[in-house]
Amino acid sequence: MDIRDWIVALILGFVEGMTEFAPVSSTGHMIIVDDMLFKSAALLGSQEVANTFKVVIQLGSIMAVVIVFWSRLWSLVGVKVGRTNTSSHGSHLRLSHVIVGLIPAAVLGLAFEDVIDKYLFRIETVLLALVAGAILMLVADRQSKKERNFRGNSLDEITYRQAFLIGLFQCISLWPGFSRSGATISGGVLMGLKHRAAADFTFIMAVPIMFGASAVSLLKKWDVMTLDVLPFFIVGFISAFVFAWVSIRFFLALISRVKLRPFAIYRILLAIVLAVVYYSVG
Repeated sequence: MDIRDWIVALILGFVEGMTEFAPVSSTGHMIIVDDMLFKSAALLGSQEVANTFKVVIQLGSIMAVVIVFWSRLWSLVGVKVGRTNTSSHGSHLRLSHVIVGLIPAAVLGLAFEDVIDKYLFRIETVLLALVAGAILMLVADRQSKKERNFRGNSLDEITYRQAFLIGLFQCISLWPGFSRSGATISGGVLMGLKHRAAADFTFIMAVPIMFGASAVSLLKKWDVMTLDVLPFFIVGFISAFVFAWVSIRFFLALISRVKLRPFAIYRILLAIVLAVVYYSVG
């Protein structure tokens, strides 16, 4: 593994970490940075190894969420670890809320996995998803300005109904390029949550569904984890973890002030750049 390989692994980890949980679509960024520029499939010897690498760095991003929400995740099962900001009115976010939110996407994801892999992982569908996601985010922001009496000012005030409806919005993120956080935060805001509460719930829901999907995928491809590619994977994992931690902290501090509009505009610009680059190369 030479210095160029280290740099490529570091950059791809950076892209994954910075975009996985921001509502901008990590898929769209990976298409530009990896598939069009670095082509890790050629670097690592096969597309299967490159896909496994992307699973590994996604696990790095998930670990960052676990660290940021460590106390809150334990509180879901009634274990108090450190200081957890919970409601003083008796309400409390529970594991059952998260499970209710996960059910719709889990069911549809399992039912239509083959269809999604066959028909939706294309540049044209990703471009449409980027724009469609941006429109949903703009609609959510517009609606939030009209809604003054929020029904979920904090994470602990989320109801089971809201959790389930947010889960339905998460189903849209099965469309590659739409963005899980973009879909669920927008859905949460449309359901009456404040942006920060919707973002917190989105990140917490991401842990079991992303960890489970990544773990299953990694177990299926464990045979490609050879000593030759292991250093590349380790660098990418650490890079994704560090930059995801930074991204999550920054995003959570920012979302209450700027809302979703700047990210929606960025997504539209990204779709334009992606279209220009792809079709000019093609």
